[in-house]
Amino acid sequence: MLEPLVRAALLEDLGRAGDLTSDAIIPADASARTRLVARQHGVLAGLDLARLAFRTMDPDVKLNIRLEDGVRLAPGDEIASIEGNARAMLSAERVALNFLCHLSGVASATATIADAIRPFGTRVSCTRKTAPGLRAVQKYAVRVGGGSNHRYGLDDAVLIKDNHIAVAGSVTEAVKRARAFIGHMVRIQVEVDTLAQLEEAMQTGVEAVLLDNMAPDMLRVAVSMVDGRAITEASGRITAETAPAIAQTGVNLIAVGWITHSASVLDIGLDAEP
Repeated sequence: MLEPLVRAALLEDLGRAGDLTSDAIIPADASARTRLVARQHGVLAGLDLARLAFRTMDPDVKLNIRLEDGVRLAPGDEIASIEGNARAMLSAERVALNFLCHLSGVASATATIADAIRPFGTRVSCTRKTAPGLRAVQKYAVRVGGGSNHRYGLDDAVLIKDNHIAVAGSVTEAVKRARAFIGHMVRIQVEVDTLAQLEEAMQTGVEAVLLDNMAPDMLRVAVSMVDGRAITEASGRITAETAPAIAQTGVNLIAVGWITHSASVLDIGLDAEP
């Protein structure tokens, strides 16, 4: 799954004529030594894609990986040293860093939430709000950052949302139709934004409920109503600052979309040695 992503990114960057700058300036047989270095505090993720980018351009490149995915980084930390063909290395640089910086940013964003709610036993979960084509690696980065994955796509679980309920006519009818359609191994989760909807959902015997945009006081009542009969998941513009109060209500999970779709990159650079 990783190789097509990296090859597509290299093709996008190199286009029809390759790296004009490196080809013009650097002799074809020149070699170079570089280091991947962290510029910020954060969590490392995406090394496999970076490594694949360099090795796709130069199968003989030597990579000495010093740190592994999941490590907490500090500015100046050396992640890896690289030795190989200079042209190939510089041609792969941007693709390698794009994956590495982005996925480390996702892992770091996830860690800010995971760290904030750890004392309460609540887990942070990602959503399907991912960049097209990058869902697998973004969800991987969430796990590296200490989070959990929600459903991978539309095909591995049922999540009945407000529009489904509106079309079906009620929570009960939506759940009834879903149960008649799916196999016995598939779970059903229902999104609710009122306690009345929650009560109706619990009467249908669903396995999980998504408590959407509920204030902490309301969440606490909702968790009490569920009373362990289903997995409880809170959602709705949750940040590292607001997450602890939500976790204190006793919800099992906190769903956060921005850790994938809006996470800032983590600054990591490639430094060439003289």
